[in-house]
Amino acid sequence: MPIQIFRLLAVAASLALSPVPALAETPTRAHASAQTFERSLPNGMKVLVREDRRAPTVVHLVLYRVGAIDEINGLTGISHVLEHMMFKGTQTLAVGEFSRRVAERGGRENAFTGRDYTGYFQQVHRSHLAEMMRLEADRMAGLVVEDAEFSREIRVVMEERRWRTDDRAQGRLYEQLMAAAFTASPYRRPVVGWMSDLESMQAGDVRDWYARWYNPANAVLIVVGDVSADEVWKLAGQTYGQIDANALPERRPQNEPEQRGVKRIWVKAPAENPHVILGFKVPRLRDVDADRDPYALQMLAAVLDADENGRLTRNLVRGSRVADQVGAGYGMTGRGPSLFLLDGTPAEGQDTEALERALRAEIARIADEGVREDELQRIRAQYVAGQIYKRDSIMAQAMEMGGLEMSGLSHRDADRILERIRQVTAADVQSVAQRYFGEDELTVATLLPQPIDPQAPASPRPALRH
Repeated sequence: MPIQIFRLLAVAASLALSPVPALAETPTRAHASAQTFERSLPNGMKVLVREDRRAPTVVHLVLYRVGAIDEINGLTGISHVLEHMMFKGTQTLAVGEFSRRVAERGGRENAFTGRDYTGYFQQVHRSHLAEMMRLEADRMAGLVVEDAEFSREIRVVMEERRWRTDDRAQGRLYEQLMAAAFTASPYRRPVVGWMSDLESMQAGDVRDWYARWYNPANAVLIVVGDVSADEVWKLAGQTYGQIDANALPERRPQNEPEQRGVKRIWVKAPAENPHVILGFKVPRLRDVDADRDPYALQMLAAVLDADENGRLTRNLVRGSRVADQVGAGYGMTGRGPSLFLLDGTPAEGQDTEALERALRAEIARIADEGVREDELQRIRAQYVAGQIYKRDSIMAQAMEMGGLEMSGLSHRDADRILERIRQVTAADVQSVAQRYFGEDELTVATLLPQPIDPQAPASPRPALRH
């Protein structure tokens, strides 16, 4: 589903099923003994360490502030291609050696590319942290992009695009929605890249991208688990600290012009059911203390789609039965502009026009009537609970810290953001519903299902690392 894809890219919160007391009254196991420390190496690389000694494991995460938002036409998808190539050889390691060493030590690893940043992580026993840091620093400075390896891996990326987007009607619909909604913002480009750009990409392009952006001054190291900050400082100096920083390319603003009317697109694709996505341009979080609307928008999304008792499911699936499936999503943080998304599949006998009207009517009802305080209190409690409970995972802690840092905020803002969420009132939710959901902010993408050829061979799932 497009909403699910959007939530993943935005690192949206999963919501707990039962309320909890106020945040100040809810100590977490993760934070009861955890402390977070911050330093920067002389080469500009920020190092964050959270000591969490509940188990003898550690997460080692390196994030580079480069993603699809930094790409240009003709090279879309190159950040993701480079992520794939980072698992090939270096000047000191053969192809596949990196992953083999992690596996031999009982660790797990992966990587991911998004619109805003690219990340690499390992989760291992604390005794293997030093080796993980040496391995990751080695490929930060010494990656070898061989033409033959690139030729093999670019075909894997193309198959990934086919499997995740081209052969999935709703994936294609979401991609086209983003391309239509934004005019100047690089968010209009798919993270995986346009197929024509992948077909024309060369190994030299990837080598240049690596040299340009994979730089300690453009990276953040996050270590969470059974470690001491002093231990990590020492190891970081011995590994990442030995890499020279280069000047980063100038980042120029690519501000989205004001939209002046509704945009509509229709996408034909083989599918069993029609689908519709509505995207409204809304503000993202820039200043944790000064901003107010992003928190209210987050609560509005939760009121609509927090759980099976969210308004969309309750009113449109179980109530009027205009839809078989509905959803809402909002990414509060990011380096680029935000969309508030509504989507759904109409029920049998209904159509996308009726569903679109019903989705917008739910927003209009909140704009006119507001939200009951007891309903909002339950939703706030669920949201805070979900954010707190996920910190029981050291991986989730590392990802939360990293996501904030990469979006231009600070890891120290996490608890303050939850505090601001708890301050959202019913009047705040009603206010954003009144102000951000008009025609001028709206892009609508509608899937027109085409017959599915039973003889058409399905694209095999590629051997994906992520």
